[in-house]
Amino acid sequence: MIFFSSRNTFTFISSRCYSSARLLHFLQLSIACRSLQLTKQSHSQIISFGLTSNPFVTTKLITAYALCGQATQSHLVFNSNQHKNVYLYNTLISGYVKNHAYNEAFELFNVMCCSDLSPDDFTLATIAKVCGEIKDLNVGKLIHGKSIKTGFVEDIVVANSLMSMYVRCGKCQESVSLFDEMPQRNVGSWNVLISGCVNSGNFSFGKDLWEIVMDMQIDGVNFDAFTVSSLLPLCGGNDNIARKLDYGRELHCYIIRNELDISLDSDLYLDCCLIDMYSRSNNPGAGRRVFDLMKHKNVYAWTAMINGYVQNGALDEALVLFREMQVKDRIEPNKVSLVCVLPACSSLGGLTGGKQIHGFAIRKELNDDLSLCNALIDMYSKCGSLNCARQFFEDSSFHKDAISWSSIISGYGLHGKGEEAVSLYNKMLSLGNKPDTITIVGVLSACARTGLTNEGLNIYNSAINVYGIKPTIEICACVVDMLGRAGQLQRSLEFIKTMPVEPGPSVWGALVSASVIHGNSEMQDFAYKSLIQLEPENPSNYVSLSNLYASSRRWNVVAAVRTMMKDRGLKKSPGCSWISINGKTHCFCVGDKAHPCSDSIYEMLHDLILIMEGAGTCSIDLQMMTQ
Repeated sequence: MIFFSSRNTFTFISSRCYSSARLLHFLQLSIACRSLQLTKQSHSQIISFGLTSNPFVTTKLITAYALCGQATQSHLVFNSNQHKNVYLYNTLISGYVKNHAYNEAFELFNVMCCSDLSPDDFTLATIAKVCGEIKDLNVGKLIHGKSIKTGFVEDIVVANSLMSMYVRCGKCQESVSLFDEMPQRNVGSWNVLISGCVNSGNFSFGKDLWEIVMDMQIDGVNFDAFTVSSLLPLCGGNDNIARKLDYGRELHCYIIRNELDISLDSDLYLDCCLIDMYSRSNNPGAGRRVFDLMKHKNVYAWTAMINGYVQNGALDEALVLFREMQVKDRIEPNKVSLVCVLPACSSLGGLTGGKQIHGFAIRKELNDDLSLCNALIDMYSKCGSLNCARQFFEDSSFHKDAISWSSIISGYGLHGKGEEAVSLYNKMLSLGNKPDTITIVGVLSACARTGLTNEGLNIYNSAINVYGIKPTIEICACVVDMLGRAGQLQRSLEFIKTMPVEPGPSVWGALVSASVIHGNSEMQDFAYKSLIQLEPENPSNYVSLSNLYASSRRWNVVAAVRTMMKDRGLKKSPGCSWISINGKTHCFCVGDKAHPCSDSIYEMLHDLILIMEGAGTCSIDLQMMTQ
């Protein structure tokens, strides 16, 4: 019992208590603001008032330094405290983890275990998380064993951390076993299980994973934003679109019904996931409705919607939205925004817009980003500025990867410069870079366009036999196209029959094109029939087959094909092309007279045809072109 014999002593103690409370307030402020200057000032006051042995104040100070990136200073504060407890150890271990100093965290954990102190649930959960971060399964199993020995494995937080560790180490089944043994589970437990199954790919969304989601609801656990954001990327896509879109719509309804989009700070992320899901489901209109209903839009939301338009071929809308982002909301695009919008410039031939994006990237010092550099090479190539693409490719400011080489090789192939493409491919190999599927497709396409059949076959054989690349539909289609263009139609057909993969529409389409070039109607007829079997809902195949029969005056077969199209409700969309003049894109369809200058355009076309006919190079009927 302590007696206060004088007023001065009481005043000193009261002042000390007041100073402690005030310092805790400043420390909490420095933690919130992550201010190193305020943390140092608070530290000096702690020393001045003799509070270095106060474990609560010391814990706050260690946390403040750690959040400011001063893990070494946190350790010095920890060492200055003679009477260490489990909370001090936990605080410093957590500080090391926040600064990615995982080795120091393990060393401190070992020191703690060798002392009289035993780790608690927070310690074990934190160290288990570290094991997952560095994918150290052996140490993770030791932490699991220690959790069982101390009884903390029944703690939900510890069990969730151990589950996450197993998932990150690629042991999804161990995570499931631990989940099944848990006496109690929360939404975090289910989230680890779901995200683990999604990332591992061991579960199909149509069966096992959806059953897990249903079990979660049966267990009385409601989804949170993390649950929904884990599931939305699996909805949509090219395969089984209708069913997956139904799942996505159900999740969208759940978000609205439970107000996840307004009650959580992650509402922007959820909205971006919804935009992406609808875009991948070929429904950018639904994604745009989600976008328009967003109260606050950041650069990620704008980028998600721009990317959605580009994915679905709505290139004009993508460019308009890209301008609105900067003009309307005054939001500056980031490197992802630039990478997303560049394909729109490439497809529309908008070299001016592409150069403006390049200039913006230089001003913002983003031009050393690898993905952006690759997109710029692709844009310059597709816009016809091959010299700019090569000049940018030769720039040594960024490290080139397989995509960089593939982009420039494909660019040369696109412009019929097969020899340069093959030379670049050989240079890539000589520098020790291994080709991938995209690289092989690019160089084989270049060989096909320029008649380098032998070189292309050698590249194909070396890719399969030397570099172990598995033949894909795209690679095989390039080989068929290459042989077909060279007039080796029978060899093309034999290659199709011996392909290691089932021939797809691109393969038969290549054979059709080659048959047309060399006037082999029998081979053309066979290839078209194969196409129709693969794509019974594609009207272009029926129209082409009908034209083939019409050219040989087999009108009864033409009528049968047209009847088949009518019975199936198929109608071919008119062909479309565009040209960019003075920064404005003009779009034209077959027989189109909607353009305000259409009369002048057709008059000029008529004059050109007369000149060409006079030179004996054209026998086109103008009337057919204007129908």
